[in-house]
Amino acid sequence: MSTLPDHGRELIPRPEHTPEALRAALTVVAPGRLDEMQAMKDEAFAKAVEWQSLSPVQSWVLIWAKEIEIARRPDLSTRYARAQSNLEHEDPDIAREALRELSAVLDEALKAVRE
Repeated sequence: MSTLPDHGRELIPRPEHTPEALRAALTVVAPGRLDEMQAMKDEAFAKAVEWQSLSPVQSWVLIWAKEIEIARRPDLSTRYARAQSNLEHEDPDIAREALRELSAVLDEALKAVRE
């Protein structure tokens, strides 16, 4: 696990990109999503066998690394929740801004886990 925070307070260090490390991290930051993670993992491994490619497994790792990055960082999780809550706002400008913010949070999380 990474121990050097590059932004505000973090609930846990950034986990390594292994199924075991990601599962352990999710157990701490979002235990209610463990079944979802396992179902996606099962699907990714089945596709990897079917396609004879590791690309579905690599995608699964990246998806969950990103999800955990958001959950482990209060700054990102707050922005993410606020944006999600405004996506269907009656004011189209607020909804548009929420979509832009949601995209920015996802981009920031993805960039962080790809470093």
